[in-house]
Amino acid sequence: MANWTLYHTEGCHLCEQAHELIVPILHAGDSMQLVDIMSNDELICAYQTSIPVLKSDNGQALFWPFTAQQVRQLFSQTA
Repeated sequence: MANWTLYHTEGCHLCEQAHELIVPILHAGDSMQLVDIMSNDELICAYQTSIPVLKSDNGQALFWPFTAQQVRQLFSQTA
């Protein structure tokens, strides 16, 4: 079981696209937390120009734009 974080912000159409792309690919038992970067100044500094960002609990990350194939590859690396 893996834990994922999708860094996003409200009203970001790219973030919505990323979420729609990721959800059907999540493995059974995996979880994904949505974190709005506007809730934390450090997150704003880290991700303001690169959201959406999908990050695993072991630190691997995909920065937008990414494809379903790239998400599958990332998921398989952490399985």
